[in-house]
Amino acid sequence: MARIAGAPLHQGGLFNRLFLRAVPSLTKKKLGHVVMPVQITAHHPKIFWGYGQMEQSQISSKLVDAKLKGLAQLRVATLVGCPF
Repeated sequence: MARIAGAPLHQGGLFNRLFLRAVPSLTKKKLGHVVMPVQITAHHPKIFWGYGQMEQSQISSKLVDAKLKGLAQLRVATLVGCPF
């Protein structure tokens, strides 16, 4: 369990509130639940925006096969001890 709670959905301006609602809903749609790193990163909107851009870039890249991307993500997660 994380030491801090996830970000509230009502923090920041209009754009931040919309973004804070959209990303967790997309994460929930893809993974079945909202993972804690998304909730914790949402505390800082600029870092959260960059995190979203990085994820979108990796997902939309067609230079490497999707199966190989998944295998690489799994290998890195096991190396750093990440449960996600």
